[in-house]
Amino acid sequence: MKTVKLTQDSIKEITSQLLKRSPSQYTQYEDTVNEILKNIRENGDQALFDYTSKFDGFSLDPENIKITRSEIDEAYSRLDAEYVEVIKKAASNIREFHEKQLRNSWFENKPDGSLLGMKITAIEKLGVYVPGGKAAYPSSVLMNIIPAGVAGVDRIIMCTPPGKTGVIDPGTLVAADIAGADEIYRAGGAQAIGAMAFGTDSIPKVDKITGPGNIFVALAKKAVYGFVSIDSIAGPSEVMVLADETANPRYVAADLLSQAEHDELASAILVTTDQGLAEKVSEQIEEFLKTLSRAEIIRKSLDNYGYILIADNMEEAIDTVNSIASEHLEILTKDPFETMAKVRNAGAIFLGEYSSEPLGDYFAGPNHILPTNGTARFFSPVNVDDFIKKSSVIYYSREALERDHKAIELFANNEGLTAHANSIHVRFED
Repeated sequence: MKTVKLTQDSIKEITSQLLKRSPSQYTQYEDTVNEILKNIRENGDQALFDYTSKFDGFSLDPENIKITRSEIDEAYSRLDAEYVEVIKKAASNIREFHEKQLRNSWFENKPDGSLLGMKITAIEKLGVYVPGGKAAYPSSVLMNIIPAGVAGVDRIIMCTPPGKTGVIDPGTLVAADIAGADEIYRAGGAQAIGAMAFGTDSIPKVDKITGPGNIFVALAKKAVYGFVSIDSIAGPSEVMVLADETANPRYVAADLLSQAEHDELASAILVTTDQGLAEKVSEQIEEFLKTLSRAEIIRKSLDNYGYILIADNMEEAIDTVNSIASEHLEILTKDPFETMAKVRNAGAIFLGEYSSEPLGDYFAGPNHILPTNGTARFFSPVNVDDFIKKSSVIYYSREALERDHKAIELFANNEGLTAHANSIHVRFED
């Protein structure tokens, strides 16, 4: 990891480096993705089957594209019973947390005969994308599907790529079943995004697509936005630890490495006011790397996007936190709650030395699908609101409109929209 003294120039340079990891920077793949989507839109299942054969090495057809109940039951038998119970407990925690986010429609009757309100309705069909192979993460299955179920989505469809034998990761299938997926299809990559966005004979068109994936999946989601809604165009994982002299350097080092192991593009940053802590964290990182199984990936991640930033004071450190707006933020200070009050931008905030980031990844209940690449400045974690839509409700009696009709006509006429004004005026011609 690079140790850097905080200055305006150093923060600008680091932020610029981090943004280079955004999927939006990989424009060289857009033509390929657009061609796949065009083919899916025009040729449906046949294109989907051809791409599955080409990219996944599996011969897909209308008979084997959908996962059967017996395959799900077999997946349960392939998992350790204790692991299944852990998935169920995590699902319960996630469901309980998201149930607290539910909102109801509201209506307000006024004495003048008008009624205003907001009608809240869940989307009808959700498409969830789940990566396959080495990137199979049952925890992400729970985080995508459970909030949608809590919101009241009618039909939850999941797509995940098959291996060469067509077998799907058992943890993925069990998590999907526990979470409440209605249908699961063998389909991956940009072609699966196209199938859910446009619909094929086998896979229905959905209203929204959520879930992580590789660069082709991310660019496909970006391209179909507008035909359907999407959650976000997620970038590589990132963690920032804000620490003072009271922090345990061993804990800090372990937490930085927990994100760096995701892939070579992951970012791990320590911001501290204590030079001594910075040096001890560096030493602990080297010790951990001697034993961790993904040490090679971690080293590349830390070499490219790992930083230890030394701030003159906590105010400067917090300014840096808000500037970078990390996906995960751990606060390991003397009074983390007081420090948190000054933090404006972060996807998820972990307080104190026993709230390590993996707690949020797997078990606590808050969603681990978080804004990346600085988008925590204006985006939120996935939540129940992502699976609902709101309709404004307006009712005026004649008496209520009579009070305001001249004001509305004046507004419309001043905008040059005389038909708007006339639409109100005709109701009071007499």
